[in-house]
Amino acid sequence: MSTEKSSLHTRNLHRNPYDFDQLISCVPELKHYVFVNAYQTPTINFSLPKAVKLLNQALLLHFYHIKNWDIPEGNLCPPIPGRADYIHYIADLLTEQKAEIPTGISIYGLDIGTGANLVYPLLAHRSYGWKMLGTDINQASLENAQRILDHNPDLSPAIQLKQQPDSHHIFKNIIGAKDRFTFSMCNPPFHDSEESALKGNLRKTKNINKSKSKKALLNFGGQQSELWCEGGELAFISKMIEESARYSSQILWFTCLVSKKDNLYKLTALLKKVKALDFKTIDMAQGQKVSRMLAWTFIPQSDRKDWC
Repeated sequence: MSTEKSSLHTRNLHRNPYDFDQLISCVPELKHYVFVNAYQTPTINFSLPKAVKLLNQALLLHFYHIKNWDIPEGNLCPPIPGRADYIHYIADLLTEQKAEIPTGISIYGLDIGTGANLVYPLLAHRSYGWKMLGTDINQASLENAQRILDHNPDLSPAIQLKQQPDSHHIFKNIIGAKDRFTFSMCNPPFHDSEESALKGNLRKTKNINKSKSKKALLNFGGQQSELWCEGGELAFISKMIEESARYSSQILWFTCLVSKKDNLYKLTALLKKVKALDFKTIDMAQGQKVSRMLAWTFIPQSDRKDWC
């Protein structure tokens, strides 16, 4: 009897342990990285970037029919189950305005910092049929994201890409005067410096391997803009909140992941300052990692049904 990963969202397709025979049939190279651990459970070494990437390729192909997904070496390789959770919790947020989950391209989402992996738009469209716009400041990341779309031409009508030319802005240069988005989403840079990012990854590598490694292996990879920014997570999300007030009538729900619980007090205080009409924190847990989604809106509740 397999043990369900009950901490994941109830609609998450990855609640059950990985069926590696099934995944290897999708990506045969994955078999070289699968082993049976001390608990007699097939697994991979999650501190190896190549193993994680091959696992992602298999998961995206098997569950979401994404062909030829790939990212350049050194780019962030996202854990698919956790990324899927964010999508499902956004769906729950939109369901508050309707009796059932709104699906199809009438739901238009904005993914801030989509990266070379394009994972949130891929999961959002395959899970619920939503239309998505992925943005990034890194041109090379967007070029790789476009290659993924080129390998999956059925996605092109539903997923577009746009470069943010100014790293000091999040919504400006992206949202046009007539644009309306049902939601925005973001997995912000967590660290405040490259040194901090490397130290954090060293802790993660030690936890995965239970080792005393002194070398920081970026097992999930990550470019500078993906992992750190000046002021870290708090500064980035604060900038997002301040800027969101200028686009208050063009996005129904602004959302962002918050890794550090201690940051919530300052962020919610800032939401009150910019006069958000409603905001909420939704806890998300993947295994031992606990994260949370912060969501806020400037739209009166009586007007929200029209957006979904």
